[in-house]
Amino acid sequence: MAAQDRRRILVVEDDARMRRSLHSGFEAAGYEVQAAGSGEEGFFLVYSSRPDLVVLDLSLPGRNGLAILKQLRAERVDLRVLVLTSHNEVEDRVEGLRAGADDYLGKPFSFEELLARIEALLRRTQAPAPSKLVCVADLEMNTLTHCALRNGVDLLLTEREFALLQYLADNQGRTVSREQLAKEVWQQEGARFSPLDNVIDVQMTRLRRKVDDPFAVKLLHTIRGIGFSLRVPEP
Repeated sequence: MAAQDRRRILVVEDDARMRRSLHSGFEAAGYEVQAAGSGEEGFFLVYSSRPDLVVLDLSLPGRNGLAILKQLRAERVDLRVLVLTSHNEVEDRVEGLRAGADDYLGKPFSFEELLARIEALLRRTQAPAPSKLVCVADLEMNTLTHCALRNGVDLLLTEREFALLQYLADNQGRTVSREQLAKEVWQQEGARFSPLDNVIDVQMTRLRRKVDDPFAVKLLHTIRGIGFSLRVPEP
């Protein structure tokens, strides 16, 4: 997960051992983590660092977790809060949920369950990736759904074929060398081979069968000795 894409978790827990354990566990799971040992410190970090989710203990020195939760909701802070506490009687859970907790988990707990609950909460806040429609003549590609249409007909591309066609479409009108395709389409997925191998040519042949063969206007062009181009031919 790229650093700019990592979701941020704030742990507000007064028990130092528990706080360190949660911090290291969340970091190992790929989250960016901050931790606070008191209610006042946690409340300050909510506003200064703007986390995506807070794991909040209720028994805190100074301002307790329930008071923090009520104030966050009164101020309409857009933030997911999971209460993690030893106060786990039915009336405690009801009070916490009514105060504005998005989820409530009692101690002792399973860390795997805690992670699963956090993932579920963060899915609710994650906006869908914007779709991007790339068009070349009657070819339409949706980079969100990975669907490619030609004259309204689904081309039924594999993931590799779509990645190859998208790279050519992003460079439409330009000639793309085999070396570029080897580096940008294959090697980023872990494959290792020389551009002189025939892997790219085989994939281009398969792609051309789907994109061009059934249609009168040909969009995929081989530039002999150089590479390939996706473009509308001159009249």
